[in-house]
Amino acid sequence: MRARLLLAALALSLGMPATAALAPGAQAPDFTANGAMAGKPFSVHLRDALKKGPVVLYFFPAAFTQGCNIEAAAFAAALPDFQKAGATVIGMTAGNVDQLQRFSSEHCAGKFAVAAASPDVIKGYDVLLKKPDGTATNITSRTSFVIAPNGRVLFAHTDMSPGDHIRMTLDAVRKYRARKG
Repeated sequence: MRARLLLAALALSLGMPATAALAPGAQAPDFTANGAMAGKPFSVHLRDALKKGPVVLYFFPAAFTQGCNIEAAAFAAALPDFQKAGATVIGMTAGNVDQLQRFSSEHCAGKFAVAAASPDVIKGYDVLLKKPDGTATNITSRTSFVIAPNGRVLFAHTDMSPGDHIRMTLDAVRKYRARKG
């Protein structure tokens, strides 16, 4: 039943305009979140990840839905390119977080962490998925951010289609690295 509700919410949202509210230049809210990596419990702290370089923080609606499976597998396949550019990839969702351990090993191929987005994180990044009538759901929109080590948002993209998220975030990381020399 929950899966059908999530899919219905996703279907309703496809006609909505694609914009990310936390714009480039904004300070990304710091957070610590519980999640999983390679099927094991894992804690994600944004500030710690930023010490290593830029972070690609992508929000997805729900584990084990078609678009989210495709997106996670594509991020996993491109992870060597992100690592070569010095970036860390972190996925976050408010949808069916009880399944993140299995999702992290099956669709993320154990290559990057996925975590549960708290209401404060969802609000701070303004990624709550809304229906066409403006009412809220209990899941996050498909929104990707690239965050510089100083905590500033370099890039933001919201689109329910997972197609461009990987290419666009990798391009943003590469442009950042090229400016930094």
